[in-house]
Formats: sequence, C-alpha cells, structure tokens
Amino acid sequence: MRFVRLLLLLTPVLVEAQSPGHVHTAKLDNGMNILVQEDHSIPTVALYLFYKVGSRDERPGITGISHFFEHMMFNGSSKFGPGEFDRLMEENGGNNNAYTTKDVTVYTDWFPPTALNLMMDMESDRMAHLTLNSKTIESERGVVYSERRLRVDNDNFGALSEQVTATAIMAHPYHWPVVGWPSDIEAWTRQDLEAYYQQGYAPNNSLMVVVGDVDPNTVFDLAKKYFASIPSHPTFGEPRTKEPPQEGERIVKLKREAELPLLLLAFHMPPSHDKDNPAIQVAETILSAGDSSRLHSCLVDKEQAALNVQAFDEPSLDSYLLGIYAQPRAGVSAERVKSLVFDELNKLISKPVSGAELRKAKNQWLAAHYRSMTTVSGRANLLGTYQIFYGSFDRLFTEPERIEAVAAADVQRVAQNLFRPENCTTGILEPQKLPLPEAKK
Repeated sequence: MRFVRLLLLLTPVLVEAQSPGHVHTAKLDNGMNILVQEDHSIPTVALYLFYKVGSRDERPGITGISHFFEHMMFNGSSKFGPGEFDRLMEENGGNNNAYTTKDVTVYTDWFPPTALNLMMDMESDRMAHLTLNSKTIESERGVVYSERRLRVDNDNFGALSEQVTATAIMAHPYHWPVVGWPSDIEAWTRQDLEAYYQQGYAPNNSLMVVVGDVDPNTVFDLAKKYFASIPSHPTFGEPRTKEPPQEGERIVKLKREAELPLLLLAFHMPPSHDKDNPAIQVAETILSAGDSSRLHSCLVDKEQAALNVQAFDEPSLDSYLLGIYAQPRAGVSAERVKSLVFDELNKLISKPVSGAELRKAKNQWLAAHYRSMTTVSGRANLLGTYQIFYGSFDRLFTEPERIEAVAAADVQRVAQNLFRPENCTTGILEPQKLPLPEAKK
C-alpha cells in the first residue's frame, strides 16, 4: 500500500443473467470488464479497479516497478494535477487507497453516490494520461525505498519472509519481492516506467467492480462515457518459466538483532483455481484458525513453546506457497518449535480428521467468508478477486458448496501432498545482539 497514506468499442454489452449475488456484467469494445452489484442499504459506493499487473509481470532489473506505479497513480494526470485525486475525493466525502500483490494492483475508492461521475472521470484520466515527470519519479522513488526499509530491511519477519520466498521459488517470477530489490528501485529509468505503464495500465488489462447505492445502467453509461475511448494495448503474456518441483528441504538462516528467534515454513501449493484449493483451505483452518486449532493448542497452550503460530496463504495465479509462522518463547529454540509443528502436520497426514473437527473447520471458514461480504467494500474486493484468481465472480457465491463437499479423506490427501519435508523451505531467524558502540574518547 502507499506508505504515505494512513493505511493503510463503443457500447457496453450488458449480460442480465442474475447470479446468486445479482451481479450485472458488461464489457466495452476496448476489452474493459465491469461488474456491478446494487446495494441500497446505505448511501455509499465502493469502486475497485483491478489491474492485472504485479511482480509476476516484472523481470530482473525492474523488480518493484508494479508497486512503484501504485504510488505514481496518485501524482497527477492530464486533467487532475498532483494531489488533486485525494483532495477532490475528500471534498466529495470519499476516501481511497491501493494495494499491490504478486499478480494485481488494485485501486480502492469509497464515496457517496453523488461522486460517481467524478470518480469515473478521475480513474479514466489516470488510466490513460498519467503524468511521469522526472521530479515526481525521484520523489516517489525515495518513498518506495523508505517503505522497503520499513517493511523488509528493518523488520525481522519481512526480511525472513523475503529470503524464504526467494529460496523456495527459484525460477518463477514470484521469486522476487513485490517491493523490489534495492538495486532495481535505484535503477528504474523513465523509459522503463513509460513502457510498463503502456502495457499494464490498459483497459483490456483491467476489471472495474462497483458495489453499493448505484443503478447498473448508470454505471455502464458512465463507463462508456469515460473509458470507451481509451484504446487497448498489448499486455503482458503468461510467464514462460515454470517452477520445477522441489526435491529436498531448503534451509535459510538469518542472523539479526532480535530478542527472540523466528520460524517460517513455506510449502509449495497449487494456484487458487486448483480443484484442491477448498480442501487446502479446510486443512489450513484445522491447523491454525482460532485458539482451539491444532497448532495453537499444541505449541501455545500444551507445550508453551511458542507465543503465537499461524498458517496462511494468499490468492495466486500460479503455484505459490502456504506458510506457517511461529514465534518461539524465550529459551525455546526454533528447531524445537519446528519439530512440534511437523508432529502436528504428520498427525493430519496419518489419520483422517473426525467428523466433529471437520464440521468445526467448515463452520469457521464459512463464518469468515460471510463476514467478509457484509460491507460493500468487502464484496467489491472479493468479486474482483474471484473473477481474476478463481475464474469467475460467480464462484464467490458457490464456494461454500465446495467447502461443504470437502471430506476427511480430501483433507488427508492434500496434507500428504503438501506437508512433505522435501516440499518445505525452512526459515530461521537467529537472534544476535549487536555490540554496543564504543564510547567516544
């Protein structure tokens, strides 16, 4: 996300088929896709603009450039000068943010319905006419470098995670970090930026999702008015390089100033659209969702070996990683915690889960899924995420059926595939106290 912020053709073709979530769809002749879901419960609108551009589309020498554009897109376009996007939005009662991942860059706008016309105007202008002047480029280069220092160079988990990912993924573009390597941040040229903008920020490489107090036909009319004249461009192709299977455990050890060690285990897992993803989500829930989960019950409560433990993954277009993170307690080694984690993984591999535990995990997943859909912004983000990563926004509404269909044998099978030592990259941060500076004479 932007470090400086608080957080964090000519006629659209409307497909009126009513999905379970009553989502209306359109596509402009230039290739831009639009999803709209009406929700008149409160007078607010969420507009999420997904660009299918992330670190997956980069190459050595320009790593981190996708994240750089997340910042640059707020620094002026032909009609709206530097700072105008934020100022006008706030004057009209709105707010905004953005985030970049391996696969997408997403711009998030929240505003009252009266600001819809303005938001369409501003979003279309920065899609087509972003300002790339040398002064702004150098200013934002410094900002993103500062963000790297904060989140990686001066953060122990960030540093460990970056090294583990780069070791686990050796060939595929997921190898490099979203924030970029330091030497690349220093070296991007204006020509690099202009070429990347032309390829990535094209209507045929974007998805607009609008949820809230709107009329779908009004949204489509405004999209036609502001976006239809923007020409399509050739975009990034699929990465040619595929990650080869890992044939043995890989180990990363970092020595950094810290009070306690850190442990991070990374296991190769299939992409989000894979048929086994629901079973993996259930297995992950069993392992680490809540204080009664297997990993928390063992490592934190019973053995008192860790302060916390968590399993996690993220949406991905290609095979990525399922991570297990643990913070050992004082006096407990990372190796001891790793042994306890693998004890629990081996139990999941060797014996099917009980019906009661399977039911609990499904209930936990379903509760979290429906909670994430209670706001217009949550639904806008999920609709775009499912459209891009799972093949269709409809799957957002049918995914609970897939979760319900997961059997104990499915959980055991995916655990046997994932949690093999030879499929694991182990990262350990070993605490090291830096020597005190010598007193000045």
